[in-house]
Amino acid sequence: MAAIVIFGAIVITSLVGFSAPRFIELNLFRPFWFVQRRQYWSAISSGFIHADMTHLLFNAISYGFFAFPLQRVIGPAHFAALYFTGLLLSNVGTYFKHRRDPNYACLGASGAILAVLFASIVYFPRNSITIFPIPIGIPAPLFAICYLIFTFYAARQARGRVNHEAHFDGALAGLAFVTITDPSAWPRAWHLVLG
Repeated sequence: MAAIVIFGAIVITSLVGFSAPRFIELNLFRPFWFVQRRQYWSAISSGFIHADMTHLLFNAISYGFFAFPLQRVIGPAHFAALYFTGLLLSNVGTYFKHRRDPNYACLGASGAILAVLFASIVYFPRNSITIFPIPIGIPAPLFAICYLIFTFYAARQARGRVNHEAHFDGALAGLAFVTITDPSAWPRAWHLVLG
């Protein structure tokens, strides 16, 4: 139930924002103003709005692939805790990197969705992940390693509009959440990978 409620909230809130730009402006995560103007809500609300339909569709599809199977394994309460933990922690690196930049702002559910994706990799390590335009699935553990290396590097380059810090921190938050809430999931994952 939690996964569908979160999914619905993301879609509805984003669609409202598309027709009301002021709504998006009010909910952007702005590290510089986070403490100064006490915009604490934005650490959560920014994860429910998206820049455009393509941004929303990409995140919604990614969420759909991983959230619902994962919720069946860990339960709705743990899933909701994972999602919101990932959402909050995915803003940490962004805050420290941009806290002196009054013009920086970000939005989107990617950090929280990566927490879900990486937690899912621990529970389903034999799955493959397909990334467009690569025509074949990548084994989930290999994807995890490559993705963390790529996002760590990309975050240091500071190019483009993608918030790689949020992606990296969200992915680590998902792995940390599993470690804290279900440490036995790791030996099970290793057993499944190594046979």
